[in-house]
Amino acid sequence: MNLGDFAYVADTQKSFDDAVVSVLREVEKKGWAVFNVIDISERLAAKGFNQGPIKLIEICNGKHANNFLSKDRYISLFMPCRINVMEEDGKVKIGSMRPAVMSQFFPKVEQDEAVTVEREVVEIIDNSK
Repeated sequence: MNLGDFAYVADTQKSFDDAVVSVLREVEKKGWAVFNVIDISERLAAKGFNQGPIKLIEICNGKHANNFLSKDRYISLFMPCRINVMEEDGKVKIGSMRPAVMSQFFPKVEQDEAVTVEREVVEIIDNSK
């Protein structure tokens, strides 16, 4: 299995901080909600570990969330959607797990429904870079 099988990752020329702000703006433009921004590198540094910059941006679309939870409440294991911004090998990357993967684990979720969510998340990432 390759990274591309379950994740979508895009490179950006933006700085780390600019990429984070760009994702936040695009989430709002798309009509999704930002639940939380977690600074993983900061939290690890507080424990004495050194990691390069990485932030997790937790996002949700109420319509999609309600639809999926109505089918199977264990889909909450995949929620909220996360978009990661990180520095890797000197480059800033924006990525997310592919929501279409949900349909492989939850038979009640139709592939086209999961692909619709994935398309929106990919658009947020592509418009952020």
